[in-house]
Amino acid sequence: MPLPDALMCVVAGTVHGRDERGRLYRRTLMRYAGLSAVLILRSVSTAVFKRFPTVDHVVEAGFMTREERKKFENLNSSYNKYWVPCVWFSNLAAQARREGRIRDNSALKLLLEELTVFRGKCGMLFHYDWISVPLVYTQVVTIAVYSYFLACLVGRQFLDPAQGYEGHNLDLCVPIFTLLQFFFYAGWLKVAEQLINPFGEDDDDFETNFLIDRNFQVSMLAVDEMYDDLAMLEKDLYWDATEARAPYTAATAFLLQQPSFQGSTFDITLAKEDMQFQRLDGVDGPLGDAHGDFLQRLLPVGAGMAAGGLLGRRLSLMRRKNSCVSETSTAASCACAGAPDGVAPECGCGDPLLDPGLREPEPELPVGPEMPVSGPAPEPFTAVPMPAPRGPAPPWLPSPIGEEEESLA
Repeated sequence: MPLPDALMCVVAGTVHGRDERGRLYRRTLMRYAGLSAVLILRSVSTAVFKRFPTVDHVVEAGFMTREERKKFENLNSSYNKYWVPCVWFSNLAAQARREGRIRDNSALKLLLEELTVFRGKCGMLFHYDWISVPLVYTQVVTIAVYSYFLACLVGRQFLDPAQGYEGHNLDLCVPIFTLLQFFFYAGWLKVAEQLINPFGEDDDDFETNFLIDRNFQVSMLAVDEMYDDLAMLEKDLYWDATEARAPYTAATAFLLQQPSFQGSTFDITLAKEDMQFQRLDGVDGPLGDAHGDFLQRLLPVGAGMAAGGLLGRRLSLMRRKNSCVSETSTAASCACAGAPDGVAPECGCGDPLLDPGLREPEPELPVGPEMPVSGPAPEPFTAVPMPAPRGPAPPWLPSPIGEEEESLA
């Protein structure tokens, strides 16, 4: 059902002005929304159509002015024109934006989005009245119920006892199961009949006239009398409470003892062996070795191995880092670390991270005939002074791997 509650809140919060012009904007916007609902309801509901049989009755009821009626009737369209007030709503909102009643484009966008939702609900009523879903549900139920009880009317009658049929004496017991079937199937038929026209005048149908009166009244109250009407700001009862909780009566005090819902998997328990991580298939060594071997396979072979020394050292450091090297072994440094800035002495201490027996051999370059190099001769290497290594890493760093890489570089 097209209810204006969300739309009237947006109108009251975005269309500003306490003067008569601002009040006229807000009331007219909500009147257009109510007019669109009235036009679609009188198209699908017999009760509303009897209340507003013509457009003149809509004008006399105050939902439409005579000037708006002329524009409405002069619009040449053979289809249902319940959407016309929504277009008037959009044009009036754009005019309010140009006059500054709506202060920014974001507010205008929010207002038109709520109008689109309201107009979509009006269109849903029209489509439901046009094509009921499912299409043949009511027909199938009606035929099934009437044909079944027509057969029961003949098939469940007593035979004439005067004929003396053997085993067919007069039985005056109440047909309990037949009555139950009649109640259930008749109720099913009643549901099917309600789906045909849920906006009729039966007791089980929607109270469409009540909805029109309610929506029109609350929408005008929200955008007119309640506009910019605020109570004095005061501190609430739980201003200084760390955990605010509303009180319970004696009839609902037992709810305090019930635990709050944590999720459907909160109470699931697993065995200890089921909570152990399993290594992937095909990986025998540590995870760092497998990762390093994968990177090693990506290294170039041949001419590219000239630059593989430094990358090989980096891979060695990665392996040692992932192999849980103790902090005492990584804290060691060579004696060349104290060289002055701008001087890069040749370090003969080797790898300071591990003992000589634990140091991994560096890959050797393949020996073979030199390949001819086409193009201009390469430029000779120039010695670049290297900066001195940094001091010890702060304790919050995970490992001094960055310092070691700079030392190797």
